[in-house]
Amino acid sequence: MTTLLISLLLTLLQAAAPGARPLPPPLSVARWWDPPPGPYAAGHRGVDLFAPVGAELRAVGPGRVHHAGQVAGRGVLSLTLPNGLRTTYEPVRPLVAEDEQVSTGQVVAVLTEGSHCPAPCLHWGLLAGEVYLNPLTLVPRPTPRLLPDPGPL
Repeated sequence: MTTLLISLLLTLLQAAAPGARPLPPPLSVARWWDPPPGPYAAGHRGVDLFAPVGAELRAVGPGRVHHAGQVAGRGVLSLTLPNGLRTTYEPVRPLVAEDEQVSTGQVVAVLTEGSHCPAPCLHWGLLAGEVYLNPLTLVPRPTPRLLPDPGPL
């Protein structure tokens, strides 16, 4: 998939779901997205967001539940969005079932223990087909604001 097409998909998603976040702001990043140089190489195919066990996790856009269940002993939730992008959340206890429709901001899972972080965290991923993307690109950027000049200090 070309970079231009991926960019277009992300732009469309942001327009369709402004303000969508998996957790309430501010998001606190435990580990940043670090894409691997190749499909089988080491890397970090998502971001880790600090959150307490029991935190409610929300759908970042409208879509359909692709998977809700265990993968390698961890609870995983995967949502397919209308533009074909797929978001993943782990470790979780899903509150929705496969093929269920979800809406933006709907609570879809609860964070559980078992993360790969030193403290509890959500591993949040984003895929376009088989290509991993930075899920933080889905989070709306704050609008910069200019403050009045306080004058000489």
